Amino acid sequence: MNNFQRHRRLRTSAQMRRLIRETTVSINDFILPVFVQENLTGKEEITAMPGVYHYGLDEFRRLVVEIAEKNIPGIILFGLPAEKDEQSSSAYHPKGIVQEAIRAAKMEVPELLVMTDVCLCQYNPAGHCGFIRNGKIVNDESLQLIAQTALSHAEAGADVVAPSDMMDGRVQAIRSLLDENGFQDTAILSYAVKYASAFYGPFREAAHSAPSFGDRKTYQMDPANVREAMREAESDLREGADMLMVKPALSYLDVTAKLRSSTQVPIATYNVSAEYSMVKAAAQQGWIDERATVMEMFTSFKRAGADFILSYFALSAADWLKEE
Repeated sequence: MNNFQRHRRLRTSAQMRRLIRETTVSINDFILPVFVQENLTGKEEITAMPGVYHYGLDEFRRLVVEIAEKNIPGIILFGLPAEKDEQSSSAYHPKGIVQEAIRAAKMEVPELLVMTDVCLCQYNPAGHCGFIRNGKIVNDESLQLIAQTALSHAEAGADVVAPSDMMDGRVQAIRSLLDENGFQDTAILSYAVKYASAFYGPFREAAHSAPSFGDRKTYQMDPANVREAMREAESDLREGADMLMVKPALSYLDVTAKLRSSTQVPIATYNVSAEYSMVKAAAQQGWIDERATVMEMFTSFKRAGADFILSYFALSAADWLKEE
C-alpha cells in the first residue's frame, strides 16, 4: 500500500477541476475605469495603453450601452477638463466633464452603477491631488474642495464616490457634506490603501495628471509598509467609508489579504495602468497568452480577498467569461 496521498485524483478532468474550484471570477466582479475628455468628439486611443481610450461624450454614450450589454455592473469615471486652475474649479463645476458624463450614463442606462474618482490632480496645473500653497500640498485646505467635488458628483447622479487623493480626513469631510445635503444613500469607496507606485506610469498620459514638481510620496503610501495600510483603512472606516480599495493590485496581494482578515466591508483592488500595459505589450510580442494571464491575475486578486476588481481588461474579460 502506498503511503502518499493521490491529490491528482481531483485534477483528472476539467469537470472535476470546476467542481472543486475554490476561487471563481465572474462578470459581476468588474468595474471598468473610463476616461472622459471635455470638448473631444469620438475617441482617441491612449498610446501607453493599447485598447484604452479617451472618450468624448458622444462615444461615451455608446460605450455605456456596450458595457450594459456585456452585463458589467459599473464604471468608474475619470475626467479630463478643457481648463485647469489653481482652485481645481473644473473638478466641482456643476457642468464639469465628470458631472456631464454621470448624467449621460444615467440617461442611457439608468441601472448602471456609476462610480467617480474624486481627486484634484487632473484639474490643477500642478498635477497634485491637493491644494498647493507655497509649493506644498496642504492637507486641511484641500478637504473642502475634495468634499465639494464629491457632492457635485452625487448631485449629478453618481451612486458611489471614490476619493483617491489620500488627504487625511477626506472621508469624514465627504460623508459630512453628503449627509448635510441629503445624499445619505451615496456610498463612499475609499482609496484607503493607495501606494506611491511606479505602476501608475501609463495613467499619467491617460489622465493628463503628471505632477509638475516633486512627487506624491508625502501623501501616497510607502510601498514597504503594511501596518500603516491597516491604520489608513481603520481611519477611513471610522470616518464613514462603506468600501475600501487597495491600489495597485498585483504587487500588493499580501496587503489585500491582510485587510480582508481584519474587516468585513467590501474590498476592491485596482488592476492599474502598468499592470495592464505590461500584459498588453508582452502579448503583442507573442510572449504570453493575454487571456490566460489576465484571468490568472484576476483569480489571484479574488483569492487574496478582493470582492471586486477595477480593471481596463473588464470589457475583454466579460467576453472571455461568456465563452466559457
